[in-house]
Amino acid sequence: MAANYWDSTQAKYWTFTKPELSELRHQLTQHHQPTVSKFHLPDRRHLSIYMQTNLIKLARRLNLRQQALATAQIYIKRFYLRVEIRRTNPYLIMATAIYLACKMEETPQHIRLMLGEAARQWPELGVTETSKIGECEFAVISTLQSRLICHHPYRALGELQGTFGLGTEEGTLAHNIVNDCFNTDLPLLYAPHVIAITAMFLAVVLRPAGQMGGSAAQSALAGFAGLKQAGPKLGKMVDWLAESEVDMEAVIDATQEMVSLYECWEGYSERACKEAITKFMREGK
Repeated sequence: MAANYWDSTQAKYWTFTKPELSELRHQLTQHHQPTVSKFHLPDRRHLSIYMQTNLIKLARRLNLRQQALATAQIYIKRFYLRVEIRRTNPYLIMATAIYLACKMEETPQHIRLMLGEAARQWPELGVTETSKIGECEFAVISTLQSRLICHHPYRALGELQGTFGLGTEEGTLAHNIVNDCFNTDLPLLYAPHVIAITAMFLAVVLRPAGQMGGSAAQSALAGFAGLKQAGPKLGKMVDWLAESEVDMEAVIDATQEMVSLYECWEGYSERACKEAITKFMREGK
């Protein structure tokens, strides 16, 4: 395993620029144009929210750690960069991603237990044989080219909380923001420490308002100049960032992505996502 993110397959093969991501998705869409045109899908972030919500429910059934859940979400994101979602059974992909992630995070689950809990969670799964999860696991590993090591922001978050003097409430909020980042492209765009710093910055800015919402977060996007006036913790962060080699443009862009996510979240409809998936699963066969 690669202990260093910069030497890992995540950094070398699964980190992209925005134009690269756009081109990958465009090629996938063009290759499956008839299917794409036939089945309209909600906003990609809404689909991610829907999958995350369902994965959390399954994870609770299995008493899984957050690390395994995050790894499963990364596998799903990577997989759907290579495979058009409308040509798959997303519920089987979710169950398989969790099953594989548990292995990689050294908390393996028995395949029968995984299938049983997934089938109870999702009647739409339509799978009764454990061999189907095994076959799907092989397909996922093959599609990801066996590059399965994931580096998450949680470690950097834990290391930097003390440096920035975050309190319990701010630390919890930052952790929740990291959880939410998996509904965006940030894990495919930036190093884990950039996401962790973004989460802490937003936590410090948003905590006084008591919520993660547009106006408080948007005010943070004006820039870092003058932010010391907002409080000593924010000033400490600004000073540290100014002296560090952290890519400030990446932090600002990641901040904008998270604010955009929370604005987008307001229009999320679980029913719309479920119906869209049901339609292509039923009619696409």
